[in-house]
Order: sequence, then C-alpha cells, then structure tokens
Amino acid sequence: MASSGPARAVDTQLSGFATLPWRKIILGILGATISFVVVVGAFKTLTLPQAERYSGDFWVDQVVNGLGQGAILALIALGYTLVYGILRMINFAHGEVFMAGSFISFFFADAYLESGFLNNQPYTALLILFVVSIAASTLVAVLLERIAYRPLRNAPRLVPLITAIGASLFLQNAFRGFFGAQPRGYPLPDILRGSIELFGIKVSKVQLLVFITAIVAMLVLQAFVNRSRTGRSMRAVAEDSEIASLMGIDVDRIVVITFVVGGILAGIAGVLFALTFEQVQFTMGFKPGIAAFTAAVLGGIGSIGGAALGGFVLGLLQAMGPPLLLTGFGIPSPFSLKDAFVFLILILVLVFRPGGLLGSGEAEKV
Repeated sequence: MASSGPARAVDTQLSGFATLPWRKIILGILGATISFVVVVGAFKTLTLPQAERYSGDFWVDQVVNGLGQGAILALIALGYTLVYGILRMINFAHGEVFMAGSFISFFFADAYLESGFLNNQPYTALLILFVVSIAASTLVAVLLERIAYRPLRNAPRLVPLITAIGASLFLQNAFRGFFGAQPRGYPLPDILRGSIELFGIKVSKVQLLVFITAIVAMLVLQAFVNRSRTGRSMRAVAEDSEIASLMGIDVDRIVVITFVVGGILAGIAGVLFALTFEQVQFTMGFKPGIAAFTAAVLGGIGSIGGAALGGFVLGLLQAMGPPLLLTGFGIPSPFSLKDAFVFLILILVLVFRPGGLLGSGEAEKV
C-alpha cells in the first residue's frame, strides 16, 4: 500500500507523456532539420570560390528554363486535377495520354520536314501539329474513360487506381510495339530556332511559344470552367455527383467532357514538350507524368489554380533546387538528381501539407 503513491505518480507521468503531440513534435524537428540543410547548402553554393561559383547568367537561365518546364507540367497537371475533381481518382495513365499526342504528331512533323512544308509554311504546319496531337490525346483519353474507367466507377477506389497503372503500361508497350523502342528526333521549324531578348533576358523562341501557349490555354480553361454552362455542370458534379444527377445533369456526359478537356491540354503539352526537347519515345510520358502529378499534389489536387501554380513552382524547384542545394556539399552531377528531387518534394508535401499549397492542408482519404 505504501508504494501506491509512487506508482500512481509514475502512471500520471506516463499518461502525460503519451498525450504529448508527438506528430507535431516530430514534424517540427524534421522541418527544422530540412530548413537547416537547405540554408547551409544554399549558403555553401553561393559562397563558393569565384572560379567554382555559378554565374548570374546561369541562374537567370535556370529561372527561364524552370518556368518553361513548369508551364508544360502545369498543362499536364491540369488533366490530373480535373479528373480527380470529378471522379476522385488518380489517372496515372494521363502521362501516356500526353505521350500519344506528342508521338503521333511526330509523324506529321517528320513528313512536313521532308516535304519542306514545315519551314515554308511554319505557322500552318505548327497549327496542324497541335490539332493532330490534341486529336490523338483526346481519343486516347476518351477511350480510357469508356473502356477502362467507366465500368469501375462504383468500385472501391483502389481498383481504378490499379487499372490506371495497368492502362499506362499497356499504352507504353503498345506504342513500343507499333513504333519501336528507339527515340525519334522531333523536327524543329527554323522559325523557332534562336532566341530573343526580353527585358534584358535572353529567351529562346521555343520557350516563348511555350509560355504564351500555356498561359492562353490556362486562361481559356479558367473561363470555360467558371463561365460556361458546361463548366458550371462540371463544378456541380465535382461537388456532389448524386445531387447533380438529381438536378438533371448528365453525369456521364460531364465525365467524358472532363477527359476531353484533359486530353486537349495533354495534346498541347505534348507538342510543346517535343519542340522543347526535340525528341519523342514511348517512355516519354512517365517522368513528366509523375512530375505533373507531383505538381498537382503540390498545388492542391482538385484545384485548377493549384495545379497551375504547382506546375510553375515545381518547374522552378527542378531547375534551381539541385544545383543550389547540392553543389555546395560537393555532390557531383546535381542536375542528374532532379528526378529524385521530384519524389522528395512529393514526400515532403504529403508529410507537411497533404492538401497542397492552395488546399486545406488536411489529408484526404483515397
């Protein structure tokens, strides 16, 4: 009986120990550690000896390159976020939707180069390439919805997710079987070669085309979703598909339109990507697809503005993060680690802010 007092005190201490907000404490320590590493890495990189230090022009080029890549990622990420907003599923085959448009447009671009049409009538040729890419990506997206996803609409969420991964692998290998495994050089019109100077910054003509096309596409999408009757129906279905159906909205039609819009954006991104890197191959949809998914999560999956913001932010982080943070630690070839950098960003977002930059910050069950 005499030991009951100390035992009770120990139990009280253990109870208080167990009720501490351990998740917040661990995240706080992890966040402080990451911040310390980032600050130290950036400081060491920026204070390297003059002979080893990156020049100011290098950082300007990285910003321009990052924004260009971010614009392409934003277009692809919008396809992810639109489908998620309507169906609450991640369409992991969307990278192959992007690949299909780019790959099919290559054959037209190659034929136009051989005939001289690509350089003699570059504006018409580019317009046709965009139309072909959009048509191919849209067709693949609609077929995916009709064949792979619609029969599983009421299935547990894990089932369509696995189906999307299977569809991605099927499309990759189908294109490999039809067109071969070797990369193809995507021809660039002479009119897009070289660079121009804007506000004292040198920007390549391809990057300028990427900026203008991506921004126009995003503005048109925003206007379509916010002001058109179909866009309002899409928002209603995203809010509650059952209530929207009771109000007379054809949910199947809205879902198909959502995949069509995502396919259009992927087709535009496909041509911009091919013109930027001047190469296409059957695996080209995987890395941009993962990066675009990361951008959608970073900005806030389900948010159109968040997907656009996430694309540009991730593009900048990809371009500037590895050289800024890793060079100071003496890590060789930091640029080769940018894909690992994407996965690191995805993990950190899911840990610290699952809802994304423009989301609620709360994790959502999938």
